[in-house]
Amino acid sequence: MNKKSKNSESALLGELDSWLKKFTSNGAVPVVTGMNGDMDTIGSAIALASSNSNMMACGLHLGRVAKKVCEDLSAPFRKIASSHTKWPKSISAIVIVDAASPSQIGVELPPNVPKCVIDHHDTDDWELSEYDLMIKMDVSATTEIISDYLINFSPSTLTTPVRKLLLAGLITDTGRYKHANKSSFSKTSKLLEDSEIDYPSMVEFIETEETSPSERGSLLRGLSRSKSIESGMWNIVHTNSGTLEGRLATLLIGTGAEISLVSRSRDGETRMTARASRKATVEGIHLGLIMEEISKQIGGNGGGHDGAAGWSGKADRIAAESAFIAHVATINRRDVQ
Repeated sequence: MNKKSKNSESALLGELDSWLKKFTSNGAVPVVTGMNGDMDTIGSAIALASSNSNMMACGLHLGRVAKKVCEDLSAPFRKIASSHTKWPKSISAIVIVDAASPSQIGVELPPNVPKCVIDHHDTDDWELSEYDLMIKMDVSATTEIISDYLINFSPSTLTTPVRKLLLAGLITDTGRYKHANKSSFSKTSKLLEDSEIDYPSMVEFIETEETSPSERGSLLRGLSRSKSIESGMWNIVHTNSGTLEGRLATLLIGTGAEISLVSRSRDGETRMTARASRKATVEGIHLGLIMEEISKQIGGNGGGHDGAAGWSGKADRIAAESAFIAHVATINRRDVQ
C-alpha cells in the first residue's frame, strides 16, 4: 500500500478497516503506543484493540492520568520492555498509535512486519514499505480518529468503558478543549450519546492528580526558578525541573505566558517540554514544528502539536534552551482580526 493518502477521511477509515481485517485474520496484531504514555495514545490503543480479539494494546509506559483511568476501568494494557521485546510468535502486523516517528515509541519494531501508523501530529518521520499504511488526519487528538473508526465500522465496540477511554484522551490532549477544533466537539457529543457517562464527574476525576510532598516541592522550586523573557515578538517563561515537566509547563501558561518551556537533564539526556497559549498558536506559533527544527539543528528527536510539544537529545540543556528561544525569535506574529 505505502500510502500517505490525502483522500477523504471516510476513504482513509475504509482503508484502515480493510487493512485491519486482512492482518487480524492472519494472526496477532499488537497496538503499540507512543512512549510518553499519555491518555491520548493509551486510550486510542486500548479502544482500537478492543474491536478485535487478535489485537492487544501495549507499550513502554503508562502516564499518570492514563494509569489512573486504566485502573479505574480495569482496561487491558500490556507493558513491554524497551530492549529484547518479546513479540507474539504469530504476529501478522503491527499498529502504532500517536507517535510521529519510530523513536517516539521507544522500542525496536519487529523487522519485515507490515505496520499501520495512526497519528494526528503535523510532523512525522516514518518510512513506509509496500504493505504499510499511514492514517493521518487533521484532528486535535488520535482518539478522534479511533472514535470515528469505531463509530463507523465497529459500533458494538463502543461500550461505556471504551467511550470513557476515548473521551479521556480527547479531554487531556486538547487541554480540556483549549486547543480543540470543531471535530473534537462533534466526536465528544457522539461519544456521550446513549451512554451513562457523567461528564462533569469524569472531568473532575481526570483533573484531580495527587502529588507527593517531594513532587510538590519540585514544582514549587521550578516555579521559583522561572524567568520571563521576550524572544522576538513572543513572551517565553522558562525554567528547569526534575519531574512533572508537562504539569509545570501548563502551570506557567496559567500565569499568562504565551509560551512556556521546561527542561530537564538526567543520565546524559536533555528533555524539553513546551506549551503555548491558544492565542499564540492562532497568531503563528507551532511548537511541534519548532521542536522538529531543533532536532535538525542540534540532533535528538522532537515534534508534537502546535500548542504542546517536546524534544529530547544529548545536547547540553542550556544549548537546547538557547536553540528553542532563538528559533521562536524568528517567527513573525500573524495579524489576526
